[in-house]
Amino acid sequence: VSTQSTGGVFGGGMGKELEEGDGFVMDWQKLGKVAAAGCDVVPVVVQDHDTGEVQIVAYANEEALRETVSQGVCCLWSTSRNELWVKGATSGDVLELVQARANCEQNSLMYWVRPQRVGACHTKDGEGNTRKSCYYRRLTSEGTLEILQ
Repeated sequence: VSTQSTGGVFGGGMGKELEEGDGFVMDWQKLGKVAAAGCDVVPVVVQDHDTGEVQIVAYANEEALRETVSQGVCCLWSTSRNELWVKGATSGDVLELVQARANCEQNSLMYWVRPQRVGACHTKDGEGNTRKSCYYRRLTSEGTLEILQ
């Protein structure tokens, strides 16, 4: 469940479907939900090694990091399901690990990956293809979202 932003240019409601619509509805309480769930996780930026494009931002715990390194593929921790999430295990959109990095404060990770198929997002474009990245919409100056081609 996402919370609606309130007030100002970004005060629109749900509009169309959350994942395909043009309404800007940010889940401002996401980090609070993660903390309340008691998950010991850090953020992970998953970036395409060849293009530099950010694929997804998610979370990992110690188990997910161990599995990432041992399997050589992107493994994350699903904070909503509270379970290990091997990216691509069900969709086939596996992200091969090229390199894992820790930031200077050791409170976040970056996975450099190489997609083994088309992309990383669980959503599909208008033609039914997996999107390359979860960042497929641009925030406009009007406070709406525009799908990028």
